[in-house]
Amino acid sequence: MNQIAFPQAREGRTLGQRLALLLFLIAIGAGAVYCVLHLLEDLAPVRESSVFPYILLGIALLIALGFEFVNGFHDTANAVATVIYTHSLTPNLAVVWSGAWNFIGVLISSGAVAFGILQLLPVELIIGVGSSQGFAMVFALLIAAIIWNLGTWALGLPSSSSHTLIGSVIGVGLMNQMLHGTNGTSGVDWTQAMSVGKSLLFSPIVGFILAGFLLYVLKLVVRVPALYKEPEKNTPPPFWIRCLLILTCTGVSFAHGSNDGQKGMGLIMLILIGTVPTAYALNKAMTAGETQTFVAVSHSASDVLQRYSNGVSPAADARGQVEKYVQTKTLAPDTVASLKAVVGSIETQVRPSQTIADVPQGNVRNVRNEMYIASEALRIMEKQKAPAFSRDDDAVLGNYKKQLDHATKFIPTWVKVAVAVALGLGTMVGWKRIVVTVGERIGKTHLTYGQGASAELVAMLTIGAADVYGLPVSTTHVLSSGVAGTMAANGSGLQWRTVRSLALAWILTLPVSIALAGLLFWAFRGIF
Repeated sequence: MNQIAFPQAREGRTLGQRLALLLFLIAIGAGAVYCVLHLLEDLAPVRESSVFPYILLGIALLIALGFEFVNGFHDTANAVATVIYTHSLTPNLAVVWSGAWNFIGVLISSGAVAFGILQLLPVELIIGVGSSQGFAMVFALLIAAIIWNLGTWALGLPSSSSHTLIGSVIGVGLMNQMLHGTNGTSGVDWTQAMSVGKSLLFSPIVGFILAGFLLYVLKLVVRVPALYKEPEKNTPPPFWIRCLLILTCTGVSFAHGSNDGQKGMGLIMLILIGTVPTAYALNKAMTAGETQTFVAVSHSASDVLQRYSNGVSPAADARGQVEKYVQTKTLAPDTVASLKAVVGSIETQVRPSQTIADVPQGNVRNVRNEMYIASEALRIMEKQKAPAFSRDDDAVLGNYKKQLDHATKFIPTWVKVAVAVALGLGTMVGWKRIVVTVGERIGKTHLTYGQGASAELVAMLTIGAADVYGLPVSTTHVLSSGVAGTMAANGSGLQWRTVRSLALAWILTLPVSIALAGLLFWAFRGIF
């Protein structure tokens, strides 16, 4: 390992570094205790006839948090790479600082990225998450992603956890379609997959071009030679450069938490809904006022759908007809009438309860699945512009969809804390390999202060913009391509062996994770 980058490995930790590490471990421990206490509190009212669901829940949660732990090896390590490599912060302090801002980013995240990725899955797997197929799906997704992430980390390659997870999702969807043929499954939502794929494809290109351009502009405007020198041995940069690098590290950490942290949260929610639906299938934090608003909006949505049903009666199996529409995206004559019947069924089951939390336990899973199906049907109708709702009616249905999503697409605070804890631990354990790659093995010269600041600033803005639009992007790809862009703009040249390895990992991630997740899903279906 390069001595310029990591003098602490030779000299030992100072008192300040040991104190920072201790505070970090205390924070991690407090977060873990908080999560366990709130999980037990949520499970207290639940009555299961068997201990098996709780055992399954524990195993699945450990694997899901293991995925986020490995995610910390890759993506969060990129956030601290420049401040550690340039000695702007000591490794221990950098991990603590980055972990804190990841945590803040996770807490304020909307969940749009998490549920956007889950929309790639076939609808029957989502609503049947508590079945044997559902458990096979969750375990296949998580284990496939962990295997590939650990493999690339062992080689020191900044592989993308986002890329891996999305490949795993597609692999499960494809295998599910192969097992069921063309009937009985929606397969992969390729429209959503293309949207996700574009964000993953173009974000590294954006990172390369913008980071190189920013460094070029910086050289024209800020003529300070110290900014464009590689880090000196055991010497922190000038104060203002140090502040700049810490600021960009903060921004990348925050953006990473608000975007990448959501992926694990979505999977954990699938696990919770599948194993203990009475506790997590519906958002029990909805107040009495919000619940009554939901009922009122449901009634308005039902009236709108009645006007567009053209006098057709709903199908005998109304929910099955709506689910078929979501799978095929083909509007049948009785689809709108059947959707109205589903909306009415939801309203009938929720209306007697003062709050969502008061919905009888025996009805919870059914209500949640009907809400999910109705929301997906409205999403597809809005995208296809069929039926052609008037502006006012479209607004009513849009409001109703928001109410449905508020009741089903939620993430408890303790889940966010658990993800932040796992990310922080992963960063603390696995940062060194990725830092060396980013600092020394992308360009033919070592990373300079200006290059690090340019790459991280572009990464921060790119990830933040993607989060606003609910699109997943890879912190790893954006930052490493940004570093490569600054090397090209600086005339430093690139180490093509590393670039080829990064490109190969980028190219192989999708097919390998698709194949691995598909095979695991097939195997786990037999086990469960």
